[in-house]
Amino acid sequence: MKKVLTIALAGLLLASCSSSDQRNTVLKVYNWSDYIDEELLGEFETWYEEQTGEPITVIYQTFDINESMLAKIEKGHEDYDVVCPSDYMIERMLREDLLLPIERDFGDTPNYIDGSTSKYIKDCFNDIDGNGKNANDYSVGFMWGTTGILYNTAYVTQEEASTWDVIRNEKFAGKILIKDAARDVYAPILIRMRQDEINSGKTTIKDLMFDCSDESLADFEEYMSHVKPLVAGWEADFGKEQMTQEKAWISYTWSGDAVWAIEEAADVDVELAYTVPKEGSTVWFDGWVIPKYAKNIKAARYFINFMCIPENAIRNSDVTGYVSANGGREVMEAMIDSTFDPIDVRYFFNEEDSLVCLDPALYPDQWVIDHCAMEHDSGERTRYLLETWARIKGDNATTFTYVVIFTTLALLIGGSVYKREKKRRRRIQHKKMKRK
Repeated sequence: MKKVLTIALAGLLLASCSSSDQRNTVLKVYNWSDYIDEELLGEFETWYEEQTGEPITVIYQTFDINESMLAKIEKGHEDYDVVCPSDYMIERMLREDLLLPIERDFGDTPNYIDGSTSKYIKDCFNDIDGNGKNANDYSVGFMWGTTGILYNTAYVTQEEASTWDVIRNEKFAGKILIKDAARDVYAPILIRMRQDEINSGKTTIKDLMFDCSDESLADFEEYMSHVKPLVAGWEADFGKEQMTQEKAWISYTWSGDAVWAIEEAADVDVELAYTVPKEGSTVWFDGWVIPKYAKNIKAARYFINFMCIPENAIRNSDVTGYVSANGGREVMEAMIDSTFDPIDVRYFFNEEDSLVCLDPALYPDQWVIDHCAMEHDSGERTRYLLETWARIKGDNATTFTYVVIFTTLALLIGGSVYKREKKRRRRIQHKKMKRK
């Protein structure tokens, strides 16, 4: 309901903008659902006017998959000023000349972008194939994480969850949720299927991220044919709630969603855990970009810079459960949690600290990072991947699936006030921990 209201207000506001001057007082932001501390949007309006002397109104809208976002932008149907696509989609948008470079000149305002982004994130963005364009010139990392298995420790052992084959274990029939994200399922399963070749040195996990061949797609479809009968639902967002309510025991998911679910489940005495399977997986990144058809480029640059301010990066992480691309000391110190064992984070933070107590679901250790790789755009082969994915899912929506959908809608509508208050409490709790 909140999203519908936002879109309706956005339409009324834009309809009233009859000149370019009026459009320059509006910033259109397009982001993933539940992926920002929305209180920062109003604070940005104030901050921007303080920095520039110009008023701004943020119109904030959300999407659920990269492809739906791209469909609105690539033909110029939408003039969003700031968008947050994933790594492979940034790659595709660069290749299709859909992005504008992000200038770092902010006058008297400090440049928080280059001063705080993790070197690890920058190095990964250097590997994005933009047809000669460096992704770091056209995008700024926002959040990142891994793909893995969230599981209920009361029903699933750590050993069972340590392999991707857990989603083919008939013991868990009807208790498995799979992300409805073709590439995020395909890439890790391809790593699982090519273990012999990886171990023998015939290929690498990085090389597999470019493989969208007919043979690999056929192998993927055959593998998933054993998974499909066991799946309770293909989900984009409702899996977190289903896991906390013990309606599902296994969720093939992203690390940020897993952390969110683990924290929520703990409040109702349900123990969930997250792991990256031993075969290896993918590490993913989402970043801010300015689309080719943006109208307010200046405000877009300032918005990205504002999101890179350490305090704001911390708040976004606290609210969403995802990990900021900010590798500064202030963020590192804010994320320290003495309940976890020390891990080596030198690959991520721009500091010399070697061992820091951090949640390994948020900051994987070096071994996990060494067994992960970034996904890449498959170009013209993408349509074959999507066709394969459509066949895999088929029309197997069960009664459970429909119950989940309607229940989730009710929870979303009825729980908006609760979620907002919970976000506020998390920030207060974080500040108290920081002072300690």
